[in-house]
Amino acid sequence: MDIQDLIQTVLIYALPVIFAITVHEASHGYVARYLGDNTAYVLGRVTLNPIRHIDPIGTIVMPLVLYIATSGTFLFGYAKPVPVNFGHLRNPKRDMIWVALAGPASNFIQAILWAAFFYLLKGMNVEEPFFLRMAQGGVLVNLVMWAFNLFPLPPLDGGRVLAGVLPRGRAQDFLSRIEPYGFFIVMGLVLAGIITNWWMRPLMGFGYDAISFLLTPVTALLR
Repeated sequence: MDIQDLIQTVLIYALPVIFAITVHEASHGYVARYLGDNTAYVLGRVTLNPIRHIDPIGTIVMPLVLYIATSGTFLFGYAKPVPVNFGHLRNPKRDMIWVALAGPASNFIQAILWAAFFYLLKGMNVEEPFFLRMAQGGVLVNLVMWAFNLFPLPPLDGGRVLAGVLPRGRAQDFLSRIEPYGFFIVMGLVLAGIITNWWMRPLMGFGYDAISFLLTPVTALLR
């Protein structure tokens, strides 16, 4: 791989990735605090300081190694999860859904903002490839995080939502039992192409269409 291409790619995606991860994790902590749990706030995780959320291995080393090893065809990483004591929430079963959805929702909102930034650049006849690619990268990164984290398997956010929706009983007990192995199950499903082909591609396609529709007034004004 050309080292210059790697450096350029890192520079283009650095800001979108940092914002995507930081706002995602902070959103979990903020909503948890609003709904009664101060755990993340006490530990200093309800912040937009990216250093508080970045995991050196999962956020930096692993994505870079995978990007280089696969020539950019496969990328995976993670941040330090925000601690939430669901027992402290005012309505634990219901509120865990809102806490879980806060992260993906923040990514979808960021994807909209990056898309609006892209349209604004085009409307102002800015043709600098670096900024245009950064805006496009911001949309892509955030839609990937949005779709991936909504997959209904713990420890992903979608698994928390599923646990909150399902009635108490065997189904919730099953989710609790598989959660310690959830990361490995998710990785296996990713490597097998199941999550990518059957979950993320359709959901991201819907996301791009939804953003395009929501920004129709903006594109109309910039013509």
